[in-house]
Amino acid sequence: MAETLISTRFLFRFSVACQYRKGFSATECELGDEYRLPALGELDGDRAMADIRAAWSEAGLAFLVCVEGKRQPVWCREGKLEDSDGLQLWIDTRDARTIHRATRFCHRFVFLPAGSGRQFEQPVADQLLVDRARENANPVRPGQLSVRSQVKPTGYSLWAFIPAAALTGYQPDDHPRLGFTYSIFDRELGDQTFSVSSQLPFGSDPSLWGTLELVR
Repeated sequence: MAETLISTRFLFRFSVACQYRKGFSATECELGDEYRLPALGELDGDRAMADIRAAWSEAGLAFLVCVEGKRQPVWCREGKLEDSDGLQLWIDTRDARTIHRATRFCHRFVFLPAGSGRQFEQPVADQLLVDRARENANPVRPGQLSVRSQVKPTGYSLWAFIPAAALTGYQPDDHPRLGFTYSIFDRELGDQTFSVSSQLPFGSDPSLWGTLELVR
């Protein structure tokens, strides 16, 4: 079978449900099967290396990532966020799917299962700028993002919480659709992405993102 020259996912506009969860906190680490996001990379023949789940409330957005199948230790460094094993999220609180450059409503966050501390064993949460952005989102305050992790020989689990105050324009009642994509990167296992493959410049082009529908 001939190899496709472009991601099959590029031919579709994806919109997936993000379920409401009342009362979750920055330190909670459980989301049931109903919060699982579909592994859209399977449309391109890619095997999912991670289970990713998402939930929302008025307090903000939460994500749970579980990576399995590793034989090598995670590689994470707070000073090399984009080269580290972990999760990156792109979120547009206005879901403006026709724009090609990010506005102030577009955000980019990174969460690592390790990488800080004297032994690089503590998880990391930070904000990054969206490449080629027309405007930047409001900067988050130190400690505003929350992350917890559990690292084991075969993988890790990662809990990430983004409070509403860290999301410019987050108004779920008035704007229940969020532009959204993610990249889970692992030096050993490769990468897993949402709306399109890494062949395309989704990191700088919001028109390549999918949609999260905030549903109750």
